[in-house]
Amino acid sequence: MKAYSANNIRNIAVVGHGGKGKTTLCEAMLYLAGATDRLGKVADGNTMLDFDAEEKRRKSSVSSAMAAIEWDNTKLNILDAPGLFDFEGGAAEAIRAAEAVLIVTSAGSGVDVGTEKAFKAAEKSGAAKFFAITKTDSDHRSFYKTFDALKEVYGNKLCPTIIPYMEGNLVKCYVNLMTGMAFAYTDGKAQKVEMPDDPVIAEMTSAFMEAVATTDDALMEKFFEGEPFTKEEILKGLCIGIFDGSIYPVYAVAGLTAAAVDQLLYGLAWSAPGAYGYAGEDAEYENGETSILPCNEAGPLAAICFKTVADPFVGKMSFVKVISGKLTSDSTVYNPRTGENEKIGKMITVKGAKQEDAKEIPAGDIGVLTKLAGVKTGDTLCSAKNILKLKGVDFPAPCLSMAVKVAKKGEEEKVAAGLLRLMEEDPTVRYTNNTETREQVLSGMGEQHLDVIVSKLKNKFGVEVTLEVPKVAYRETVRKTVEAQGRHKKQSGGHGQFGDVWIKFEPCDSDSLVFETAVVGGSVPKNFFPAVEKGLRECVEKGFAAGYPMVGLKATLYDGSYHPVDSSEMAFKTAASICFKNAMAKADVAILEPIGTLTARMPDDNLGDIMGDITKRRGRVLGMGPADEPKTQELVAEVPMAEMGDFSTVLRSVTAGRGSYTFTFVRYEQAPREVADKVIADRAAQAE
Repeated sequence: MKAYSANNIRNIAVVGHGGKGKTTLCEAMLYLAGATDRLGKVADGNTMLDFDAEEKRRKSSVSSAMAAIEWDNTKLNILDAPGLFDFEGGAAEAIRAAEAVLIVTSAGSGVDVGTEKAFKAAEKSGAAKFFAITKTDSDHRSFYKTFDALKEVYGNKLCPTIIPYMEGNLVKCYVNLMTGMAFAYTDGKAQKVEMPDDPVIAEMTSAFMEAVATTDDALMEKFFEGEPFTKEEILKGLCIGIFDGSIYPVYAVAGLTAAAVDQLLYGLAWSAPGAYGYAGEDAEYENGETSILPCNEAGPLAAICFKTVADPFVGKMSFVKVISGKLTSDSTVYNPRTGENEKIGKMITVKGAKQEDAKEIPAGDIGVLTKLAGVKTGDTLCSAKNILKLKGVDFPAPCLSMAVKVAKKGEEEKVAAGLLRLMEEDPTVRYTNNTETREQVLSGMGEQHLDVIVSKLKNKFGVEVTLEVPKVAYRETVRKTVEAQGRHKKQSGGHGQFGDVWIKFEPCDSDSLVFETAVVGGSVPKNFFPAVEKGLRECVEKGFAAGYPMVGLKATLYDGSYHPVDSSEMAFKTAASICFKNAMAKADVAILEPIGTLTARMPDDNLGDIMGDITKRRGRVLGMGPADEPKTQELVAEVPMAEMGDFSTVLRSVTAGRGSYTFTFVRYEQAPREVADKVIADRAAQAE
């Protein structure tokens, strides 16, 4: 592939709802551009972009993939993002690296959730927005039904650009409103045909011209006077509207047969903004100042790592977009996060799994750096002489946590090592080792996401695991003030063992044991006080009723006795343990459960259902009201953590994927009697 400057490079994220034909459309682009010699099909598992074993097995994308192609003297970096909500991290990666977002939906569909999410993400990133309506040549699928549904939501900014001419249910040709030409397709090959005389086409042409005219006063004047626009005026007006967000071009295509995909490629090459055409990116410098960093090959080096892959053959692959300057194989880059310099070695460009060596990556372009051990997704790479930071990748937070159980004992370390590697590739994965419950806890975006991680652990790292609902870290406390004696006496030849203590136990406000002494007259020598405290602390860690740590407990050693020969630290430690057990039996021990604050966002229509679900989970609603998005409610509640296991699944189901939430621990509260009894019974059953 020849070298391209920033003004001839287009970085395009292809996003949208799952199953709408994104990967199929991308495959058609690659095929027409000569990047592959066959038109891959998702159903056959032979696409260039869904090359991962999991993607072939599932016949759907689970991670973002990239392919660089050439079209009309322009380089298009196509970033194909997964549409399933469990793999939203892939869409976040693709959008971070793009100036243009192609939102894909299919003919006959309404405005689905994936379209809504993709549009919001593009709007948040400031990227230009394009729509592609696929499957227009399928029977009983209406491009115009989908176009009208989109227009109802996104208004007159929606601009028809390539439209189908229909005779009955069949597409006879595709009309390019930019050029005023029509094309029929056979096996993906275009043949120019006569422009149909059709009222629908006339209506769409008028809508297109009006959208173009609104971008410039001179064009608007010509439009009202009925004067035709030149090709240059049309392209200029279209580009202005796309750049300032007043136009969203809509393209009718058929990815499976590649019909009209060439027209889409021309449209993207002509009118999609590149990094050079944008004002630049915000950069934060060492002194705390922020300023715009233009996309300039002669400027200071600045690149963002937006994706990481652990390739079994190449090693660690860091996908980077160069914002300013130029990367070459002999470059040395500085990582502000680590404070370390890294020497660039091999650089490559990719088409799915295929790799080609690259001599340089100029400003505005995307490439891959290999074996940069200290670089992770979201890192900025710059010059040590001009240190700056770029915005990272806006990943969604994981919302479903499960405990990992190994099939073979002793493989916990292999699981941890494997998950750490997978976390490098996918920052939406979280892994913690809960020392309290003694469980390895894996968190992800949903059930399918976690299932993919389990499959990768087996296939890549050779360790089999199952997932279970994680244990809840309960606590115990006392509700009564009690006094008890602990006496330990044992004679076994020679020196015996003797320790005798009287301790007062009472509730207090603390997260750990509060130990005090009030011994008078030397009934317990001071040198044995630490042994008594140690014995109590060991008991507090193990709890009493259900084996959970005890909190809110104050213990005061106030009396006892000792033997000048047989008493020892071990004897008093044992006596303290006996005293603890004697006291807890009558101290009215209670189970405390962790409570978290839930902040959930959902469409207005789903508020009642979610409130009802939270009530069933023993939650208390603290407040609700309109969110900062139209037709969206925000609900805040306190819910026991033990009840939150499947909330993410329920919220996604009830809201059709539109809902989101955060959940953070706030405090412990006394559990209801029925909950406490079950916790105690479950712990007793485990001990048997």
